Amino acid sequence: MTTFAASLKKEIARVARKELRDEFSTLRKSSANVRGEIAELKRKVKALESHVKALTRAARRAEPAPKAPAEKPRAKPGRKVLFGAAELLALRQQLGFTQAQMARLVGASALSIYKWESGQVTPRAAQLEKLLAVRKIGKREAHARIEA
Repeated sequence: MTTFAASLKKEIARVARKELRDEFSTLRKSSANVRGEIAELKRKVKALESHVKALTRAARRAEPAPKAPAEKPRAKPGRKVLFGAAELLALRQQLGFTQAQMARLVGASALSIYKWESGQVTPRAAQLEKLLAVRKIGKREAHARIEA
């Protein structure tokens, strides 16, 4: 009887494997389709993200620089002085200085003056105080300080 039981067991296992093989093949096909769809969606998302980046860069280039208020920043006790890039450019042009000359007057580099005027960077507190002091002097005195 053990041979009959063993052969019955083997036959049941064979039939079960055959049934499972059919089920697994359909599952493999569907999972391959799903993986392909996921890869396609990832490619689309990546393309859309790069398109959005390009559009935001183009929008930044197209929009005009924000206009600074016409009023110059004033140093009042207890209040923080606001820096305006447009005011610095106007002050430099009013004095008739190049960026290098303005840098010597303030005690900074010409690159710093360029970055301050373009609004990329704001000056530190020490330089801001020097800029406020320069605003109070006249054109002749500023040229005299440069030459001295």
